[in-house]
Parts: sequence; C-alpha cells; structure tokens
Amino acid sequence: MSHIPTKAEILEWIASHPNLNSKRDIAKAFGIKGAARIDLKRMLKELEAEGHLEKRKRAYGDPDRLPPVTVLQVKAPDENGDLFARALEWHGEGVEPIVLVIPRASDPALGEGDRILAKLAVVHEADHNYEARLIRRIGTNPKKVLGIFRKTAEGGRIVPIDKSGSTEWQVPEESRHGAKDGELVEAEQSGPKGRMGLPRARVTDRLGDPAAPKAVSLIAIHQHGIPDQFPDAVIEEADKARPAGLKGRDDLRELPLLTIDPSDARDHDDACFAEADEDPNNPEGHVIWVAIADVAHYVTPGSALDREARKRGNSSYFPDRVVPMLPDRLSGDLCSLHEGVPRAVLALRIQIDKDGQKIGHRFCRGLMRSAASLNYQEVQAAFDGQPNDKTEPLMEPVIKPLYAAYAALVRAREKRQPLDLDLPERKIVLSDEGKVLSVNFRERLDAHRLIEEFMVLANVCAAETLIAKKSPLLFRVHEEPSPEKLDSLRQTAQEAGYSLAKGQVLQTRHLNQLLSQAAGSDDAELINLSTLRSMTQAYYSPENFGHFGLALRHYAHFTSPIRRYADLIVHRALIKAHGWGKDGLSPDEIEGLDKTATHISDTERRSMMAERDTTDRYLAAYLSERVGNEFSGRISGIARFGAFVKLDETGADGLIPIRSLGREYFHFDREAGTLMGSDTGLLIGIGQRVTVRLTEATPVTGGLELELLSLEDKELPRAPSPAGRSPRRKVSSHKRKTDKVKRKVARRRR
Repeated sequence: MSHIPTKAEILEWIASHPNLNSKRDIAKAFGIKGAARIDLKRMLKELEAEGHLEKRKRAYGDPDRLPPVTVLQVKAPDENGDLFARALEWHGEGVEPIVLVIPRASDPALGEGDRILAKLAVVHEADHNYEARLIRRIGTNPKKVLGIFRKTAEGGRIVPIDKSGSTEWQVPEESRHGAKDGELVEAEQSGPKGRMGLPRARVTDRLGDPAAPKAVSLIAIHQHGIPDQFPDAVIEEADKARPAGLKGRDDLRELPLLTIDPSDARDHDDACFAEADEDPNNPEGHVIWVAIADVAHYVTPGSALDREARKRGNSSYFPDRVVPMLPDRLSGDLCSLHEGVPRAVLALRIQIDKDGQKIGHRFCRGLMRSAASLNYQEVQAAFDGQPNDKTEPLMEPVIKPLYAAYAALVRAREKRQPLDLDLPERKIVLSDEGKVLSVNFRERLDAHRLIEEFMVLANVCAAETLIAKKSPLLFRVHEEPSPEKLDSLRQTAQEAGYSLAKGQVLQTRHLNQLLSQAAGSDDAELINLSTLRSMTQAYYSPENFGHFGLALRHYAHFTSPIRRYADLIVHRALIKAHGWGKDGLSPDEIEGLDKTATHISDTERRSMMAERDTTDRYLAAYLSERVGNEFSGRISGIARFGAFVKLDETGADGLIPIRSLGREYFHFDREAGTLMGSDTGLLIGIGQRVTVRLTEATPVTGGLELELLSLEDKELPRAPSPAGRSPRRKVSSHKRKTDKVKRKVARRRR
C-alpha cells in the first residue's frame, strides 16, 4: 500500500528538493502509485488553495521569502566552525536559502539538529543570503533572574532584586562570564540545585552598575510586577502554531495593502489601502481597507497563550526593549504582517463620501500579503515629492489614494471636533550600551495622522457592528471631566488671560476653542497640559459610556490585538457574531467581561507607570552629567513642599524644594495652585516661566532637584533681614487670585 504523506511532509520535501517538485517527482519520492495519485493531487490542490503552494507550469513552490522571524534547524559546523541552518518553513520555488547563524557571546552553545527561533536579516554574501540571530532554542524556556552578582570562591551568587525573589542563585566560575562583584546581571537557570542547595545559573548579560541606564527598564519591569518570562506551556503552544491558510477566508492577497509604522517598529499588526469609490451613488467618495492581524486564530479562549495574554493585558514598551503580550513566534512572526508574506487577518471595507462621512462598511476574515512595509517618514517624503526606490512605484496606485481618503476624513474630523491637544511626544535615543545619546521630540507628520484616522474609523466600525448584532464586547470608555477639574482648568485659563465658557453642557469644541486661543503663545504648552490633566483616564468596560475625547458615541479597540487584550476580545466577538469559526467569544468570557475590563484597565495603568518611571530615570541619567547647568522651563505643578518645573529642552520634570526658596514662610493655596512668600510676596504659580539651575540628578530614582534663579525673566526679590522684617503677610485666597489675574492681564496688555 502506498504511503500517503501529510501536508507537512509534502511541504518539507518541496523545501528540501527545489528542483524535484513536480507532482511526478513528489509521487516518486513517497512511492505513490495507482489510485493513490488522486489523493496526492487533491492534497496539492488544497495546499495551493490554502496559499502554501503556487503552481508554476507543472511544478509546485511557495513564492514567498523567509519571514523576518522563523524556525531554523542547525546543521553541523563546517570546516571553518561556522554554523549554518535550514529554514523549516521555507517553501520557495528557487534554491533553498542559505542561513548563517551569527552567535553572540551570551548565546548558549548550539549543536547539529537544534531547532531555534531566530531573527533574520537579508544579506548578499557569496556563501549565504540570510544571517540569523538567536531568539531562543525551541523547546527550552529557562527561568530567568535579575539580580546583583556577589563574588565567591566558587564563582558567585546572584541576589535577586525582586522583592518576592528570596532564593539566591549559585553561579559556577565558568558561567559568570566576567561578572564583577556588585554588578547588576541577568541570568538564566542552567541546572538543578547544586551542593549548596541553590539552583545553578549562568550569567547571560552584564548590566554593570545597578544605577546605570541599561538597567533602568529591567528594574522598572520588576518593580511594577510586569511578567517578562513566558511559562513553558505558553512557549510550547506558540512553537506549535503554523501559518493559517486560505480555507474559510476571503483571498485579499492581490489587494496592495501597506503597513506604515515607525522605523523601529517591532511588529506590524495593521495594514491599509484606499481607492476611489466606483459606486455611481457615491461621487468623489472613497473605499478604505483596514486589515488587522488575526490573532484570535492562534490565541484561542482558555488556552495557555490566552491565559498568559490576559494576565499581561498588554505589551509594555521601553526605550531599549519591549515586554510583549505574546511570544516572539506570534508577535514577531505569524501575527506580524510582514512584507510579501501571506498572513491571516480580520479585514474591513469602509465606504466614505467626499466629506469623510461613513456610508457603509463590512467585515471579513481573510488572507492578505503586504505589498510593502513602510515607515512614516518615507511615506510622507514620497507624498511631498521625494519618493525613494521603494515608494516610487506605489505613488499613483496606493500612496496618493491614501492621502485623498485622509483629506476627506479630516473634513469629517473638523465637523466632529474631537479634542485637539498638541503635546509633543518625547523620543529617547540610546546607544548600544544603553546610554542616552539624545532626547528629542517626535515629529508629527500627516502620515501619522492618516493612520490614526483610519484606525479610529475602524474602531468605530467594530463597535457599531457588534452593537447592531447585539453582541457583548469591551468598549473603550472616556468620560467627560468632573466639575471640580473643569473649575480648576477654567481658573488656570483665566490666570493666563483666556476664557472657558461656563454654565453649559461641556463639549470638546469648547475645549478646542480654549486651545485655539492659546495656540502659538507662550502659554500654549500650559493650556494643553492643564486641559490634559482635567481629563479623566480612559478605561475598558462592557457598558458603553461613549468616548468624550474623540467625540464619539460608540468606540472599541479593534486595531492592535498583538499588544492589547481588549482588541483580542473584540476580534473574538466579531468572529462569533459573523459565525466565522469556533474561536469566537466563549460563554465563560462573556460572563467574565466585567472582571476582564477591570483587570486590563489596571494592567494598562501598570505599564504606563513603569514606562513613565523608566523615562524619568533615563532623563535623570542623561542630565546627571549637566549638574550645575542652567535651564529654562515652566512651572508645571505646585505642592506644599515645592514647585515642579518642566524643562523646555528635554521635557523632564524637576522639583524646586521649598527649603531652597529662602527662610521665609510660603503660603500654599491648593485651590489656586500657588505658593506665596510671607515676607517678599513672591508668588509662584502654574504656568510661569522660570530659569533654574540643576543641583542634583539621581538616576536610581529618576529625581531632579532644581534651584530657582528667575521668575518670568525677573530676579527673585530678597527677603528683609530678620531685624528689619515686616509682619508676615496673610492674604486671603480670594484677593490673591484676583491680584494674580490682574497682573497677568496687565502684563499681556503691555
């Protein structure tokens, strides 16, 4: 009886024998004869329909290149000691690619037959065309620890910095990799307990001084309890995942969908395309396609992957690393929409009219192939008339139609009037050693806004569809500001010489009018920050309370399921509502939506705090070399113990301690947000321009201490000597506020 191979065996044969891949060659290889050839023909057609093979004349082959992250099998070292590997998922039609493994000093020793997950880079060398960097060995998931290395006669020990990590680790001499006493190190378990009763470990990375920049994000991760080690069962499930095929999906591979991301993006989970609408009932209208990675296909309810993703709630991003919600096999490979590689997606076709108003939409479950992976800068440069070799052929068919659709959405946005804050985002640039090279503000391009508008529209469509289908889901909720916060914002605006209407139902357009009044002035940043602080924090909820900031009645997160669990829930709800498979929202999930919403809202805040602490520490490390220098800034907060200042150059926040302001007593007015000297009458309030001297920078805590040199470009008044001191001033809160407003307005009129 003939042996009928599995689909995996057929694909492996084709990958190993690129010149013997006709149906006849395959039949001969597996000894298939007679009627069994009918079964082989059926399997080849199924593989072709699923997108794994493409028929060329009488041979079969996959036209796709190797993805950036893939599974390799290591070969025996060659005569020069170099390690080459074969790609287990290569199904190309040409000669099998040659992959050279480039080991790092901290990598474990690899041997023939080892299977590894690796990150690939295309090269053009004489003896290989890919270079691979190890991510990890498949099937191994050693426990990791972060701690302080302590030298001993036998090698050393590692004392974990994690408060819950009471167990020390023993490091043999040959496994310490040069670690020195007192250094912060990252290590992984290398064996069971030794003779000292401690688990054995090997140092994988020396991070140096615990206060050094490279250690900053790791410390924040551990301090805030962000899980950064995947359990073995999760890794095992991820490693078993295979690319989704075409069965049960719409074929979108001919649609020129693009991914547009930051140049340093770690994953690509959304793609888009736009074209003129050919419907005669929609003159000058547009059709927009948004495709999002189908994470739900790989992460099913109740699985180990699902439990861990829910536990993490979201990915956490730091200047030097990312703690992903999903393992590399998914987040960097199967769920990342890499250029030229078939990927499973949930896609959305949207019709908008010439003014950007949505007139219809529909969802589908599909298979796409990204036409190109682009970054924001090159897309914007192309539209501005400076295309490169990659964007030049995409200008007419793809890039210009994208911007045309965006222009229509801008018109709709202007009519809707969502909150229009102007708060530049900081970008910390690090060296390979983790030292801060520069602190810049990210440039805001129309390419950024284009993607944002497309994603907001897709999120609205997801919410509306699930509401219409009466499906449970998680909404992204942003409630209006409280009356108390509005009063505080109104007072800040008045002190700066602006007005915010009172006695009416607040709408975002009222806040935009305030922001517009301050635009271009010295107070613009103050008004933007004060408006942001008046906002409530957004959260997830199974109940729909609307999104105040976006001025939308129905809003849900749909566009980032790789890094947000809320989006995965929405994907499953769409799958269940459309009857696309058994991997939709489960009854248990529906019953627990309240708890899930609370949990992932908490994990989002946890990540925000860890990311903020990390940024503060990096900035403190950066500025520690400039202690004694003078900086300009603005008072950003007032407390009983001092005033906070946001520095213009870096956006870093520092404290002017009240003890440094002199011997006089300072009256603290919480409601007005001021400090007033009892002897000099010096009034310090939010929004004032200051010049300060940096007196202390502490990287371990992220703290900056400042000395006030001038206020509103004026020297500080001197307090009278104790002998001739006049009685301390006690000014009523009301009078202080009134005088302050008058001084502000008078200064503006001059």
